[in-house]
Amino acid sequence: MDYLDLIIEYHKDNERQGPGSEEATLKALSYIPNINEKTMLLDIGCGTGGQTLTLAKNTVGHITAIDMLPQFLETLALQAEKNNLQDRITIKEMLMDQLTFEKQSFDVIWSEGAIYNIGFENGLSLWKKYLKDNGYIAVSEISWLTATRPAEVEAFWLDAYPEIDTIENKLAIIKKCGYTPVNYFILDEKCWTDYYQPLLDNAESFIKKYGYSDEVKQFIEEHRLEADLYFRFKDYYSYVFYIARK
Repeated sequence: MDYLDLIIEYHKDNERQGPGSEEATLKALSYIPNINEKTMLLDIGCGTGGQTLTLAKNTVGHITAIDMLPQFLETLALQAEKNNLQDRITIKEMLMDQLTFEKQSFDVIWSEGAIYNIGFENGLSLWKKYLKDNGYIAVSEISWLTATRPAEVEAFWLDAYPEIDTIENKLAIIKKCGYTPVNYFILDEKCWTDYYQPLLDNAESFIKKYGYSDEVKQFIEEHRLEADLYFRFKDYYSYVFYIARK
């Protein structure tokens, strides 16, 4: 199996593919006014759609959910039908840096824990043209919570995601890209625990499923290391939800 196949297989049964929660989604949503039946929302990098379903259940707008992985979209489609929300959610397989929508198609662009795939500044710049004037964007992005941090955690994250930066610098990038910051908040520890715990609980059976192969052991070890790092250094970084207006 290649690395992407392992990621899909390990994450596809989870409600979310990154730290987050229904409470965090609803809190971000509370900063966006005037959502009505005509409101068009775009959820970019939706994964299996934990936040997509929350948005659909708590607004009357229409949501277009995109992801590059059909396996994740299949899960979302089943969940949408199960919750009788299939008429309110349009699901499309699409790359987030190759959107095929008309310009100014959406009132709200949403992306939880996914913009890092193409970079924070790049994503904000690319997506802006699909947002109506005075439309809102809400993204969660990994950010430093302190001006300095221990060398071990700094080295890990600079290698994993060189664009990791302080909240202050992320806000400056938002402004540079032509948005007005509305608010931001730090995701709490529960968002991380709820993400990591199912993965850690499933680790042994996942290794067993693939015959204890060295490749899979290494893959699981990387996830364990990342989780361990968070629990040791959680005071220094987190996902931060940024809400801004075009």
